[in-house]
Amino acid sequence: MENDDIVWSIINKSFCSYKVNTKTQRFCRNENNVTGLCNRSSCPLANSQYATVREENGICFLYMKTVERSGFPRNMWEKVKLSKSLEKALRQINEYLLYWPGFVKQKCKQRLLKISQYLIRMRKLRLRRQKKLIPIQRKQERREHRREEKALIAAKLDSAIEKELLERLKQGTYGDIYNFPQVAFNKALEEEGEDVEQSEEEEEEDEEELELDEELEDELQAESDEEVEYVEADSDLEAELESESDIEDMQVGPEKASHSKSVNSSRRKQQLEIEYEKESLEKLN
Repeated sequence: MENDDIVWSIINKSFCSYKVNTKTQRFCRNENNVTGLCNRSSCPLANSQYATVREENGICFLYMKTVERSGFPRNMWEKVKLSKSLEKALRQINEYLLYWPGFVKQKCKQRLLKISQYLIRMRKLRLRRQKKLIPIQRKQERREHRREEKALIAAKLDSAIEKELLERLKQGTYGDIYNFPQVAFNKALEEEGEDVEQSEEEEEEDEEELELDEELEDELQAESDEEVEYVEADSDLEAELESESDIEDMQVGPEKASHSKSVNSSRRKQQLEIEYEKESLEKLN
């Protein structure tokens, strides 16, 4: 214990790399400190028997330091994995720290509770939808934009040169002076042939559609002609109607002021006379 007192006297009164002084309190940045405060009972360097709880990748571990292992710095801390269940982890702390000071045991339980709480909050935050901030690299965007513009200009220039050369080859401008590769020339010819074939197919389809329309119109016209039929009138009926109209014109003029009865009788007589005349004509024939 005298060794621990000497270490604490040096740390308390002189320099310590883990100590942080503020206006009101002193804090300890050592990862094995169970409370985070710089005092005699919480200092992991000034206590030969010490315990703490640490979290690694979402798993809690109990670290224990004893006097028997002080001669072996590499094996000074004993590491025990705690259960994910809080109740089981508290039972494990009680089992491993059975004869330890009550202060260390209580602080280890409090640290375990805090770690389990912030792990639960972390899991909830991960399950939520969060916004990810991505920095905008202005220089890189401008550089890529300039490269795209240059590539587009070069592509347009190459295509224009290729078209001009193909047209000159078709016209026979160069003749046999230059030996141009025939791959591009044949490719252009194939493309033109495909365009011509497509135009011919479109024209054939248009002609077929026009023919179908004409056939449909002819069929509809024939059906309408079949439905409407014109029949010739009877010659005898036409003669009768003409004779009646002539007799009425002759007799109506002088008898306008006569009574309606005389008109009706005259009409009856006219009818009788017409019938008689028809019979006589038939006999003569």
